[in-house]
Amino acid sequence: MSDAARAVGQRTSPDHLTAGHHDDAPYEPVFVGARRAELDELLTRYPTKMAALLPALWIVQDERGWVSDHAMAEVAQLLGLTPAYVKGVVTFYTMYHQHPVGRHFVQVCTTSPCHVCGAEDVVRSFLDETGCRELGVTSPDGRFTVIEVECLGACGFPTPVMVDNDFHDGVTADQVPELVRRYT
Repeated sequence: MSDAARAVGQRTSPDHLTAGHHDDAPYEPVFVGARRAELDELLTRYPTKMAALLPALWIVQDERGWVSDHAMAEVAQLLGLTPAYVKGVVTFYTMYHQHPVGRHFVQVCTTSPCHVCGAEDVVRSFLDETGCRELGVTSPDGRFTVIEVECLGACGFPTPVMVDNDFHDGVTADQVPELVRRYT
């Protein structure tokens, strides 16, 4: 392994969502074994390595649950990009987590139409039911992180909620306890 590869990041364990991350542990690259094969196959579908940046970042997030600065540097090295360019992309798109999040990532739409339909109560109910207490904070048991999002693209179904990759429409504060139970 090259010095550059060794210097690209911090390690997270596969169970990072409940165990947290270890700032002092050496970084273990994401793109080894099956994940490297996945990236290599992915690269055959794009005209340039740069064009594969977003899906490469998804691979990192799928593997680690979030995209650390060190993982961004690993992706940059593999795709022939600068770490600053990769970080610019990660910080632009809200779908990439830049810090560890709970095992279940809850996004509640709070745009104006949803706000009028009770989104604030839905958010409050999620924070209470999950134990998060604050937006963006992971629950003490490591199961949930709740955030507000500007739009989930489902304005016909206020208040929409995404839990991980599962879409739930027309969520009310009264439905939140049952929805949370489904993910515990």
